Amino acid sequence: MPKKFHNSTLHPLRKIWFIASIMISCIFITICSLILGIQPGVYRAMEIKGFQDSEFSTLDLSDDTKPGNNSLLRARHGRYLHTLVPREETIISHAALKFMADKHLNANFTPVSELQKSDHRTFVDELNLTGEKRGEKLSKYPSSSGSFKRYNVTRRLPYAIIIGVKKGGTRALLEYLRLHPKIKATGPEPHFFDDNYEKGLEWYRQQMPSSRRDQLTIEKTPSYFVTKEIPDKVYKMSKRTKLIVVLRDPVTRAISDYAQLADRRPDVKSFVELAFIDNRTKIVDTSWAIIKIGIYIKHLVNWLEYFPLKQIHFVSGENLIKDPAHELRLVQEFLGLEPMIDNSYFTFNSTKGFPCFRKQVNSSHIHCLNRDKGRSHPAIDPSVIKRLRDFYKPFNSRLYQITGQNFGWT
Repeated sequence: MPKKFHNSTLHPLRKIWFIASIMISCIFITICSLILGIQPGVYRAMEIKGFQDSEFSTLDLSDDTKPGNNSLLRARHGRYLHTLVPREETIISHAALKFMADKHLNANFTPVSELQKSDHRTFVDELNLTGEKRGEKLSKYPSSSGSFKRYNVTRRLPYAIIIGVKKGGTRALLEYLRLHPKIKATGPEPHFFDDNYEKGLEWYRQQMPSSRRDQLTIEKTPSYFVTKEIPDKVYKMSKRTKLIVVLRDPVTRAISDYAQLADRRPDVKSFVELAFIDNRTKIVDTSWAIIKIGIYIKHLVNWLEYFPLKQIHFVSGENLIKDPAHELRLVQEFLGLEPMIDNSYFTFNSTKGFPCFRKQVNSSHIHCLNRDKGRSHPAIDPSVIKRLRDFYKPFNSRLYQITGQNFGWT
């Protein structure tokens, strides 16, 4: 329960001591911030914690005359201060609290062990901002002025995840999204929900880049889309998570996936040997992962058991190559961001067959993706291609029907 302080008449000498104690506290916190790398932020006239070290607690001060004090989600409306302070039992902390007596404030200390949990819950709550798009919601709050800066840089759980598909164009999409100033994206694929789930959400959060409150954190791990257990895990993290899926012609995708496999394992069997159970009857081997990935509707149905279709955005892998600016505009709108990535960023590389991009609009430096992009595909007999297209056709038709998008795969 918060400790309450009421009006009191303080001896002049004690007032001087209290003021001096406050100044010492501020100096102490500043030094700790520099040493520990703490990056406290401020929002309007409020300072909020960046992160906590085991030697500290956090102090919440809120005005009990304003509604909504007990909700971290409403911190911008009712809360005056949320900052890092020495532990409660120190004399400096007590002096600081007594100094606040005349202001009708409630003081509440939060142990670090609890705060680490609430830190996660706070972010998940931020995704529940009355159904509004997060980028729009944050933009309504004016920037602070003077010595108060609107930073609050910290690591946050992802607002959106690119969940698939492998060899669909996920790497290109992530690199393009990095161009937006309101997006912070991960580097290596974290593979949290499939390979590292036992490490916990705090480990996952530490894999994310540092971001401001007005920026969106995005990660991509293409294997998520095809792994049955993952939708439930993502839902438990936050049912508001936005999902992005890059889809590509399943036949072309399968051949591209095989080309990467053959590049890494020269002794691998031929594509035809792996794609069919019996080469004479051309019965497709759906147990082969490269074939199974392309049955997109099967995997999508699994995700739709947990997330509504409006929370899933589908990117055409083919259009991402032909017209990246158009696909990026749709993704930015889906994320609730102002469209800032346009044609001026892109230039087509005819040698690689992929678009390259400028990291800044006026830059003369053109950045292209790694050498494996545009890798040559093995020659596949047209009859094999036709058999695979016939196999995928009913699944594709069902996908078009469910998503309302016709990707034009023939």
